Amino acid sequence: MLWAVLSVFVGALLAPALYRGLGRPAGWLFAALPLAVLVSAAPFVPGPFAEGEAHHASLPWIPSLGVALAVRLDGLSLVFLGLICGIGALIFVYASEYLRSHPRLGRFYAYLLLFTGSMAGLVLADDVILLFVCWELTSVSSYLLIGWDHERPEARKAALTALLVTGGGGLAMLAGLVLLVVVTGETQISRFSGDVVREGPLYLPILLLVLAGAFTKSAQVPFHFWLPRAMEAPTPVSAYLHSATMVKAGVYLLARLHPTLGATRQWYLVVTGFGAATMVVGAALAVTQKDLKRILAYSTVSVLGLLTMLLGIGTRAAVSAAVVYLVAHSLYKGALFMTAGTLDHETGTRDVTRLRGLARRMPITATAAVLAAISSAGAPPLLGFLSKELFYEAVLGPPSMTAVLAGAAVLSSALLVVVSLIVAHRPFFGGPPAAPALPHEAPLSLWLGPATLAAASLVLGVAPRLLGDLPSAAATAILARPAPIELHLWHGLTPVLGLSVATLLAGLGLFRALSGRAGRLLDAAARLGAWGPARVYDAAFAGLLRFAEWLTGQLQTGHLRRYLLITALTTVVLVGTPLLRSLPFTIPSLTVELPELVLAGVILASAAMATRTQSRLAVVAALGAIGLCVMLVYVVFSALDLALTQIMVEVLTVVIFVLVLHHLPRFVPRSPARVWIPDAIVSVIFGATVTLLILMSSTLSPEPILREFFVAKGYPEAHGRDIVNVILVDFRAMDTLGESTVLCVAGIGVYALLATRARKGA
Repeated sequence: MLWAVLSVFVGALLAPALYRGLGRPAGWLFAALPLAVLVSAAPFVPGPFAEGEAHHASLPWIPSLGVALAVRLDGLSLVFLGLICGIGALIFVYASEYLRSHPRLGRFYAYLLLFTGSMAGLVLADDVILLFVCWELTSVSSYLLIGWDHERPEARKAALTALLVTGGGGLAMLAGLVLLVVVTGETQISRFSGDVVREGPLYLPILLLVLAGAFTKSAQVPFHFWLPRAMEAPTPVSAYLHSATMVKAGVYLLARLHPTLGATRQWYLVVTGFGAATMVVGAALAVTQKDLKRILAYSTVSVLGLLTMLLGIGTRAAVSAAVVYLVAHSLYKGALFMTAGTLDHETGTRDVTRLRGLARRMPITATAAVLAAISSAGAPPLLGFLSKELFYEAVLGPPSMTAVLAGAAVLSSALLVVVSLIVAHRPFFGGPPAAPALPHEAPLSLWLGPATLAAASLVLGVAPRLLGDLPSAAATAILARPAPIELHLWHGLTPVLGLSVATLLAGLGLFRALSGRAGRLLDAAARLGAWGPARVYDAAFAGLLRFAEWLTGQLQTGHLRRYLLITALTTVVLVGTPLLRSLPFTIPSLTVELPELVLAGVILASAAMATRTQSRLAVVAALGAIGLCVMLVYVVFSALDLALTQIMVEVLTVVIFVLVLHHLPRFVPRSPARVWIPDAIVSVIFGATVTLLILMSSTLSPEPILREFFVAKGYPEAHGRDIVNVILVDFRAMDTLGESTVLCVAGIGVYALLATRARKGA
């Protein structure tokens, strides 16, 4: 299971090369990778997931911290894995035709495989560190995919918005997960004790931090604005990330942590409240749009709120409805998104006011869209009808807020019926074709995905028993107790059925009303919606850029003197203040030998010469003398490895200075007293601060534990006798790697600047 997921990441590395070698058939090959992950899970499906059992697997990752690549396959992860891999395979086939002529299609496949592997790892992760890593990988890969058409400013802005919003929530979630580990003493989610967490003093901070991550990822109000903006991405990305998978990661997190954080009043009020608000706001904004993808995006926001609200309610009926609605929504919304992309691909527009009468020219696409829209509206006999009935049954159940939740549910459902009619009726019916181009039926690769998903909605609606025990197993995993679910297309004449019929009729009436004079009202509502959280985000982001520009202008003046002054003053403030508080301290007696005095005198004289001479060669010689004296200081104190390093650096530095000597600028006249005197004062203060710091460090008596540890472990474990080198290369390997990375990045930046200057000069 774990190796199957890792193979997807390997496929992401090889995707560009494979695409160059295979061409168009590569899309079908890449579709096999997510299917292979699904097949690897097949042997465990007959297991007793419905009783709450799970399959576990683990590989050591950071044993010293108790962190492992631990995965868990239960009913909940199996449902999500099926959606991720099943729909993902269809998306790869769809993308092979949709982006057929794109010169960077191989890279697109790599990004898509990276996202697929990240989502699969996320829903399988049992270790919180692995979960967070996969969570952030989904944000990074979605950033690359949303900004795929990076030459357009709108795409770049949408990608950055998604990354900042979801990334900020991810950092908050990380803090919540760390607190969970601190409280429970475990890093594996399956070992968390809900009673310990809920009864502890850190429960509320943990809850709010985790919810911040879940709400931003799943586009809950007021963070919902990033999802419609992400429609700048190619349609395969929108159909995969923003309908079926990534946006449901937050819902998955709520479901996975429900046994640990759920079943409290705080959980109920916050999760249910935000979910209900998002459900209504998303549906209301959806009917004000004209672009097909934005209509579907806002309706997705509404359904994400619906799922969040159901998990907030937390009853068995609500959780069961959430599981079935999750599956139904992924099927019909993936089909509708791909249909919208097909219409755009064939006609050149997604404007529903310009699309009509295309059913005869695109019969397969129209059939898939109509079936998916019927499921979206919650009409029989599709799976969406079953999920809608379970939804109504759940919101009528809680003893508190029943009227409020029921009203919000009916209103949003009626508006979603309007959305379904807009996306299915207007483009395909209602008069002769009016698109900019008269299309024909799309190729197989474009209609296979939506047709398959729409057919699945129909088949599972007519025969819901084909789902087997999967919904029950998922609900059992969420509630941590048995939660059997019986799905039937016909439940008899019940109040819930009457409510479903009333919703359909209300939606039809609203659609007819909004098609007439109410269009002006929709335009006004759309303008009003522009004053929402998106405007606040844009204003805050613009303010941040202006502040950064001002600060850069103040600090990055291009004068080395200014940079040194800022660095020195910052060091004095941050280091000198604690030093002054610790005064006075006893300085131990120091024995100074004659060689040390001689070296100190030469260093001071060389430094003075470097500040006074007007000769470039003399400055280079003085600086070289200082470096050689420092090397001799290392020799005096028996630090021969440092001495060798120092002499190599100094020789190279002097040689480089001499080689570029004739390129250096001429000396400017000496600065007036009003300039150099403040500089001298700052320099003296900085030197005094460093001197005090060194003297104070000499008063400390470090414990010998670390020294004894490195001496004892250096050679047996790191195979090195030089303790300093062993510490840098082995025991502090991550620090050294970070420093080396910084140097490499700086070198690349210098090379890029030089190359740019060379091209401009040419």
